[in-house]
This record gives sequence, C-alpha cells and structure tokens, in this order.
Amino acid sequence: MQMDVFTINFIVFLYGAVIGSFLNVVILRLPEEGVSIAFPASHCPQCKTALHWYENIPVFSYIVLRGRCRTCKKTISMQYPLVELAMGVFSVLLVQKFMISPAFFIYFIYVAALLVIIVIDLYHQIIPDVISLPGIIYGVLASFVLPSISWQESLIGLFVGGGVFYLIALVYYLFTKRQGMGGGDIKLLAMIGALQGWQALPFVIFCSSLLGSIIGIGAMVVQKKGGQTRIHYGPFLAAASLLYLFFDQQILHYMQLYLGG
Repeated sequence: MQMDVFTINFIVFLYGAVIGSFLNVVILRLPEEGVSIAFPASHCPQCKTALHWYENIPVFSYIVLRGRCRTCKKTISMQYPLVELAMGVFSVLLVQKFMISPAFFIYFIYVAALLVIIVIDLYHQIIPDVISLPGIIYGVLASFVLPSISWQESLIGLFVGGGVFYLIALVYYLFTKRQGMGGGDIKLLAMIGALQGWQALPFVIFCSSLLGSIIGIGAMVVQKKGGQTRIHYGPFLAAASLLYLFFDQQILHYMQLYLGG
C-alpha cells in the first residue's frame, strides 16, 4: 500500500529530528579534544545526570520539561530543539526535491554537516577539519552518483572554491598584515564546490558576502569596534549553500534573466 505525501513527510521529519538530536551531541562534544561523540550516553551538560529515553525525544521532551533539566532544574539551551526542528524541516525539503533516492541520502549527510558547522562556528569560531576535509572527498565521490553534477564539475568546484578564498585571504594579509579569513572558510568553500559543483559558487560567494556585509554592519554598530569587528563567515557560506541546494533552479533562472537583461 502506497503511503500518502503527508505520511511520508511526517516520517521523514521524525527521522531528521532524531538525527538532529544526535547532531546536538556532535556540536557539544566535537570541539573538545579527546571527547567521544558516542560515549557516555546523553546527559545533562550542567549536572551530568544521564537522560532517560523519555527525556531524549526530539523537541517533545524539551516542551514537556519546559526547557529545564528534570534533575537540576537548570535551563536547557534553545539550541537543542532548534537544531532538531531545523534538521526535520531540511529533511522534508530534501524529500520533496529528491524523493527517496540516492541524492536524498547524499544531501541529507551534507545538510547535517553544514548544520553542525554553522552552530560550532557560531559558538567556537572554528570549522572542524574533521568535517570539511572528509567532506571534500565525500563531495567528489558523490559526483559519480549524483545526476546533477559530473566529477569534472566537482573537481573544478573544489579547486576554484578553495582557490578563490585562498587568494582573497592572501591578498588581504599582504595589504593589512592581518588574517581576514580563516583556513576553515577556505576548506568549507572547497567542500561546497566539490559537492554542488562550480555552478553554485557565484551565488554562494555573492549571497554569503551580502549576508555577511549586512550582519557585519549591524555588528559594527552594536560593538562599536569599526574595522576591528569580527564576524564568523562560515555560517553565511553554509546558509548560502543551503539556499542554492533547495532553490538552485529558481536562482539560476533569475541569474540568467539578470545577465541576459
């Protein structure tokens, strides 16, 4: 018996939310050296009390517990339900775009990696090499399966993506003697180029720069540090990549209209 669209979307949302719960563990533990993401089992980050299964249900447990640990009563970060919700929503968008296909599972892993990168970079100002470097290889290998890009387009995207940001960072350093862009951003754009092809790079670079400029101006006003204001660029790259992933046809259509007009 064939399932209706609502049932499929609901199951996929639950699947994404469960994976989002695991991503919260990765986000919490990955930046800490020597800490396993598998052991020990999920526990309160404040009092370290192990969580029962019914305290670990994505989103639902947070609502029932009213955002507080059942044992120590301390506030649970909103990050946890937000990441679970985001991964659930992204999963539904993926199944609507790719159905249940190899592309769905390939991009599901990619989206999960981007979500982890966004949150870790916001908290710790780092983009873990343990995600971006394997992600580059993953992107090239995926190009042999994905119908949307060829392995040649993947390799061009890898080298152009990494090379463009490396040159920008080098020129900025030569003129200012300050590091303006971290190596993590360079590897992230190389990963994006490898998995989405060189065609994605013009939009990703433009959109991330635009978003970064808007937020950067706001940060300059709030922090009152002028040119010394620092923002984390990784989340903007990841956000632009997600926009292109879900709306690539519309984006390319309007880009062609703009260039043709």
